[in-house]
Amino acid sequence: MEWRLFATLAEAAGDTEVAVDADGDTVGDAFDALLAAYPALEAEVLDAEGDLASHVRLLHEGRDPFAEAEGFDST
Repeated sequence: MEWRLFATLAEAAGDTEVAVDADGDTVGDAFDALLAAYPALEAEVLDAEGDLASHVRLLHEGRDPFAEAEGFDST
């Protein structure tokens, strides 16, 4: 799975584009793999409850899985 990161997320990961191997097929599996590979991102993308922070926009194939599909369970 390839990720494009912007602003503080790119700074935390050390690059604007990163690739990770995900175990599973869902957006959540890929997101978990991203955070495992780049733990510094957690402070930038998760809120105090461990949910996706409200200021973070995650797109999967150009679409918002939280608005158009099943969020982290989207494939």
